Amino acid sequence: MIEPVKNNNKRQEIKMLNRRLLEISGVLNVESFDSEEFLLATEMGHLMIRGQNLHIKNLNLEQGLVAIEGIVHELSYVDGNTQEKSKGFLGKLFK
Repeated sequence: MIEPVKNNNKRQEIKMLNRRLLEISGVLNVESFDSEEFLLATEMGHLMIRGQNLHIKNLNLEQGLVAIEGIVHELSYVDGNTQEKSKGFLGKLFK
């Protein structure tokens, strides 16, 4: 697995057109993908994209660019700290 580069020159752009086309820069690697979910390692962390009929339209890892077509339902950054996520709101409140 490729980890995001740790430097101060991080930059990422995400462009979405009508929830049907995503263009993402700053991509280091495509970790996994299928028609409903993509997991990308990016300069800003792991990015999860969920939707329907998702597929890669364009991929250029040398330039860090990925274009994904399909119906986009969700974009979220996923960090490795699963304990914090599992505690939920009340668990965080009563640390």
